[in-house]
Amino acid sequence: MADTPHTLGIIAGNRTLPRVLAREARAAGVQRLVAAAFTDETEPELAELVDVIEWLRVGQLNKLVEVFQKNNVTQCVMVGQIAPKNLFDLRPDLRAVKLLASLPEKNAHSLFGGIADELAKDGITLIEATPWLKPAMPAAGFQLGPEPSDEVRADIEYGLRIARETSRLEIGQTVVVKNGTVLAVEGLEGTDACLTRGGELAEGAIAVKIPKPGHDLRFDIPCLGARTLETCASANIRALAFEADRTLLLDEPEVDALAQRHSITLTAI
Repeated sequence: MADTPHTLGIIAGNRTLPRVLAREARAAGVQRLVAAAFTDETEPELAELVDVIEWLRVGQLNKLVEVFQKNNVTQCVMVGQIAPKNLFDLRPDLRAVKLLASLPEKNAHSLFGGIADELAKDGITLIEATPWLKPAMPAAGFQLGPEPSDEVRADIEYGLRIARETSRLEIGQTVVVKNGTVLAVEGLEGTDACLTRGGELAEGAIAVKIPKPGHDLRFDIPCLGARTLETCASANIRALAFEADRTLLLDEPEVDALAQRHSITLTAI
């Protein structure tokens, strides 16, 4: 990146994405990485890849700002999910209480957008992490696992139409369908639970996961990985389609092996 910052803050959620971002940012020339990590969410291994890591609880908004201020962070990224249920199980500090009270809607998009606004008040800009993560975002035509049948392709097209509407309405980004019937729509519980619910209703179902139109990639990058494929396998999901160029695929060699072993089609659309 031509405008690579010297110091980059990382608001680090769960799973492997914060570590992937840390490695890619370092390789791109970022000199200093400062991570704000969350108890019971962030993987402790991130500490090995950053210069500073400080632990806080979900809801400690003022402490988040203080961590970045004292480490001279003026640009930060948000990577890795904070489990949606934890957004409603948080113990907010006074600043977070005021933010929550000011939001007419309290979905993940409005909450994280409010956090971005609060950071900006103290001179900290939340930027997209995608410039560092593009190599892990497959393009259209990418496919792992078996070639999909015409029946599977038809359900992918149907699931895509449904997913566009549910994501537009802020309900969820993932749907599970079979034979033109909706089996499950993602809610607050997240993608894995949606896949499990849908798979329980019909063996060999099809899943589609897409971001909503105008999706703000600063604080929510759709993401798939080995754990997603393992969930698909245990739920007897036959195929998983995702939006090309806007979805992160983590642990690709492991995902490829799982797709082959369990005969799951993974395709970018």
